[in-house]
Amino acid sequence: MKRIALPFMALMLALMGCTPQPNLIILHAGSLSVPFDEATEAFEELNPGVTIVTESAGSRTTIRKVTELGKRADVVAVADYTVIEDLMFPDYADWYIWFARNEMVIAYSEHSKFSDEIDGENWYQILLRDDVQYGHSDPDQDPCGYRTLMLWQLAEIYYDVPGLYDDLDAGCPPQNIRPKETDLIALQQAGALDYVFQYRSVAEQHDLEYLELPEEINLSSPEFAEFYSHAQVVVSGKEPGTTVTLTGAAIVYGVTIPKNAPHPDLAIAFLKFLLGKEGQAIMAENGQPPIVPAVASDPDRLTEELKQFVLP
Repeated sequence: MKRIALPFMALMLALMGCTPQPNLIILHAGSLSVPFDEATEAFEELNPGVTIVTESAGSRTTIRKVTELGKRADVVAVADYTVIEDLMFPDYADWYIWFARNEMVIAYSEHSKFSDEIDGENWYQILLRDDVQYGHSDPDQDPCGYRTLMLWQLAEIYYDVPGLYDDLDAGCPPQNIRPKETDLIALQQAGALDYVFQYRSVAEQHDLEYLELPEEINLSSPEFAEFYSHAQVVVSGKEPGTTVTLTGAAIVYGVTIPKNAPHPDLAIAFLKFLLGKEGQAIMAENGQPPIVPAVASDPDRLTEELKQFVLP
């Protein structure tokens, strides 16, 4: 079913004297754009008459649309489940579900300087050369941004290079930082950036070349949780003017239904689809391995329909 802007659609239906069909409103992280486009299209085909309205942004920005700007949403899905607890609990949500994983990579193109030399051991030396441009997303808006900074901190320890984090931070000017990770793709394709710290799924979805990094620093494996916890990044807090310190952890995506969701029953139906076999397949095909069974922050707060998809 063709997706159209909600305000325009409502206006047209009002002018024709028709009753608007249900609209499922989904706000999600930029790195979920491709799999959620596929998932929402498949869900619409299974549910004639339902139109899905999606909107992507950095995960922290996505949630602030609900908590600070008053935007109504049926489903909120983010690239870091902890953001839901930090920014939505207790007023706007009181549970979340872990549903997918990812990892950090360094994306590049055939035009990237020294791409024929870079590897998992010398990447930071290549990036710090004078004529190389690299970028990342904004840590205050997007988990991929603060995960980049965590990766740099872990790399300093892993490679035993004192001062590496400060050097990498100094070598990435403000113009190389964008609100969310997908905003960097056009800059890289235009040749403005040689290298971008990116999610593996985004690199694969957009046919970008990428460098895999050691598990000890790529934030992919719960097995290295203790080592990841050595990284800490300060970002903007829940209230204006405040900050919060985030600790390194494996990349885990989270999803919830806000307490003020306009269509909670439709939201539950979509989550059942997302957490079911077809939704799992879509996530896996797009480089974001599903967590099966999913894990809930508090299973007792879930409806009976959703409990069947999570660990007890």
